[in-house]
This record gives sequence, C-alpha cells and structure tokens, in this order.
Amino acid sequence: MGFFSQNNSFLGVDIGTSGIKIVELVKDNSEAKLVSYGFSENKVEGVKNDWKIDVDKTARTIEKICKESGMHSRKAIASLPSFSVFSSIINLTNINDKDLQSAVQWEAKKVIPLSLEEMILDWRIIGGSGAISEKKDDIKVFLTGAPRVLVKRYLDIFKAVQINLYSLETETFSLIRVLLGNDKSSVMIVDLGANTTNISIVENGIPMLSRSIDIGGRTITKAISNNLNIAIERAEQFKYDLGIRSFNSREDVIPKTIIENISPILNEIKYTLTLFQSKNEVHVEKIILAGGGSMLINLASYLSKILNIKVIIGDPWARISYPTDLKSSLDEIGVKLTVALGLAMREME
Repeated sequence: MGFFSQNNSFLGVDIGTSGIKIVELVKDNSEAKLVSYGFSENKVEGVKNDWKIDVDKTARTIEKICKESGMHSRKAIASLPSFSVFSSIINLTNINDKDLQSAVQWEAKKVIPLSLEEMILDWRIIGGSGAISEKKDDIKVFLTGAPRVLVKRYLDIFKAVQINLYSLETETFSLIRVLLGNDKSSVMIVDLGANTTNISIVENGIPMLSRSIDIGGRTITKAISNNLNIAIERAEQFKYDLGIRSFNSREDVIPKTIIENISPILNEIKYTLTLFQSKNEVHVEKIILAGGGSMLINLASYLSKILNIKVIIGDPWARISYPTDLKSSLDEIGVKLTVALGLAMREME
C-alpha cells in the first residue's frame, strides 16, 4: 500500500523463515515517516519457503512486494536472522589502538566455532577505560560474525532485484532501535516468531545475552490443529481469537494447549533472566514482547503474573509518523513489521 513517495527513503527488508516483510520509510527533518509497506507470508503447513536459499525466488518476491506496494526506493537495509549469526562480548586488557584489530581477531578465534576464513566479522567497543590512543586497562568489545556464504546470498538477492544493499544487521539490533530508542535501561526483548523465539537482554542499547529456542507460533498452531483435528488455517485463527483466556481456564482445550506449548519458552525466559542477573549486579526492569506470537490474547498478563515482572507488547509505531486514519490496521499488523521498521530506521539515526 503506497501513501506518498520521496527520493530520500529507505527500505527495511526482513527476510524471515516464514515470509518477507518490507517497509519503506522517509526521513522528514528528524522524523521517520511511513511511505509504504508490504509482505508475503506462508501460512500453509508443509510448504517450506527457503527464502535465503532460493535466490531467484526471494528476488522475485521482493520485486513483487515493492511493485504491488508502490515502493520507489532502491536503497535497502536487510536483516540477518539471529540464529544464523554468532555474537559475543569479549574483554581485552592492556591494548592500544594499533593492536586492537589483531587482538579482536585473536579472541574471535577462541569464541567463534567456525574458521574465521568462513566468517565476516564486525565489532565495536561498548565499554572500557582509557583513551583509544593509550593502552586500555579493560575494553569490552561486541563481536558479530556472519557466514560468508550467507552474506553472499543476500548480495546476490539484492543484485538480482537491482536494489542497493546499504547494510546487513541482526534482527536484534533492529528490534532495539524501533522498540527501545534511547532507553538505556536493562530490558529483555522476547521475539516470538513463526518457527523460533529469540530472547535478548539489552543494556545501554547492546544485547548483552542472547538465546534462541526452536519453538514459535507454528508450534502452538500445530498443537491446536492436532488436538481439535482441524485445518492449520482454522487453528491459526482460533489461536489468536481465544489466546490465554484467563489464568483459571485450563479446562478450555485451546488455552490449555497454548499454555502447555509456551512452557518451554517460559522456562527459557526464566533461565536467561537467572543467568544474566546472577552474573551481573543489574536487575532487568521489564520484558518487551515482539513478533507475531505477541498477539496472543492475555499473553503479556500471563507472563507478568508467572514471572513477577512487568511485561508489555512493544509498539513499533511509537517513533514513526503515519496517516492517522490507518492506525487501526497498522496496529493490527505492526508486530509483523517490527524488524523491517527497525531496519529502515537505521540510516535515519
């Protein structure tokens, strides 16, 4: 759906395991404005969309979305899935700027399980003492490594569709940008996707601890489909219509099924919180839910009650201007577009 076009706009392209979401934003003074959005999703069980494997198919899908949505920008930022990218925080001591890069490379060999020849590394200093030209007593470096074969595939995709790929970044940083903005407090982001759930604890805008679990919205949908012996499409609708009705509705088949299937996610959240807070003298202030799974009725309230911590659904539109008459429809689909919105905002900071 296109609203208006500007030359100075950027595309945020979220290539996920279950679909492709694209948003076009334009910077107007210091404000990010929505130009257009579009997406293609696979809702049929048993049909696998290997977007990142099939370059031609992915390029055609991106081209179709852009054309049908009236997008004009040829400048894009795309997401690398968290589960495909390795990240770690490394500590360096007694290092000056001349030796910094070689020191990072040396430490990377210790923490990245693949050969560095197979990886593209990116890193930035996130904390430490001393001036960069002097020897530092202690430096914290956030290190990211992406497989070269994956990066090349992305380059091939955007070359095929004749879009200039400005940069690649992990989904986590896109979520931080759009959901947290300048908030530097300690927050957990739980991204409930179709096939995976990514959990990150963010401090000062940096993901200090990240974990993934291979359970997402489709796990719940399949369980409802099997328990009620109904089609996947109907089970998907039931899931969002009923959600977790109340904390005392365990006799109800669908809410009970949902609670049982989010139990591993709940346990992973508990473990991540305990792991982080036991090693850091920092208390996680709240949990922000993102992704399509956050649309489950009463999920935030349920998690808040069980975990005894504030849980909210992230608002991806909080820092973006859009036509007010579209508020209801944008609120409904916003959780699906969160990563794409964060990507498009990257070059507007």
